[in-house]
Amino acid sequence: MVPYAKSRLGLDDAQLGLILLAFGGGSMISMPFMGWLTHRLGNRKVIIASGLALCVVLPVLAWAPTIATLTAGLLYFGVMLGAVNVAMNAHAVEVERYDGRVLMSGFHGLFSLGGLTGAAVVSGLLALGVSLLACGFIMSALLAAIVLTQHNSFLDEVHEEGTRPPLRMPGAMALLLGLLCFASFMAEGSMLDWSAVFLRDFRGVSATAAGIGYACFSIAMASGRLTGDRMIQKLGPVWAVRAGAGLAALGFALVATLPWPAASMLGFVLIGLGASNIVPVMFSAAGRLPGTPPAISIAAVTVLGYAGLLSGPALIGFISHASNLPWAMAFLAGVLVVVAASARIVRR
Repeated sequence: MVPYAKSRLGLDDAQLGLILLAFGGGSMISMPFMGWLTHRLGNRKVIIASGLALCVVLPVLAWAPTIATLTAGLLYFGVMLGAVNVAMNAHAVEVERYDGRVLMSGFHGLFSLGGLTGAAVVSGLLALGVSLLACGFIMSALLAAIVLTQHNSFLDEVHEEGTRPPLRMPGAMALLLGLLCFASFMAEGSMLDWSAVFLRDFRGVSATAAGIGYACFSIAMASGRLTGDRMIQKLGPVWAVRAGAGLAALGFALVATLPWPAASMLGFVLIGLGASNIVPVMFSAAGRLPGTPPAISIAAVTVLGYAGLLSGPALIGFISHASNLPWAMAFLAGVLVVVAASARIVRR
């Protein structure tokens, strides 16, 4: 919907960038509060309420006739998506606890597939001549159907392990996990915003084909997450993070140092495979922290992760401006080496 909104409202790139901050800002503002609310009301109620609330705003985003309407819609959308995010991951921790198996990577893999499927369905509808507003209503109806048909399947318990006051700052261990998520999300965000630019400007790939790099990364990440639970069960969380961050660092090193487009494509695949299971392991570890309710720990970790997703591309831009984009990619390789060296934290 973004290019349509830009064209409909006559926005330039700077204006669009500022308006889109409302989306990420809404998510980050809501997540700490939603951690407390989820702990008080239970994951099921928050998932259902915020999931249905998300459905309401999609047609508004497709229709928004003014900058104020679009900004308010994006802020509301970000708040509700942040609520779903926290409650969904806290619920996933409870499901893992009840089932006794590692499941988080598979859940995140389906999250990735959902993003790809949603984009593909709307693109297909638009190609068939369906209006953008009608696409908004269709996707809202599909999402509402998912929530309403599945709501009885959610666990309804409120996890009462935590003894920390609800709005108190989470412990140091949760913040350390959040910083590692910050680094991993920063790498993911950089792939989204910079992979095509890198291939076009530094590896001679045409502008029409430059998006293949991000496609390689996305498919590899979804594949890694869908198969990651078995790998984590076999290796354990520490080695899963260590090996994954090391593999992603190797991918960034290939991208930064080898001048051939094929090597960069291989690097993007390695980055996707390596980074795929770092965040799921961190979320699972946050949900198991003693003395803190899972929703509150996960909210803290998610806020820091989103901060990396939002600020990472800008940081890469500053590094690239000071040197060049290959050096910025090499910087990310170094960041992921630090993540690999810190992997022992997930055992604690």
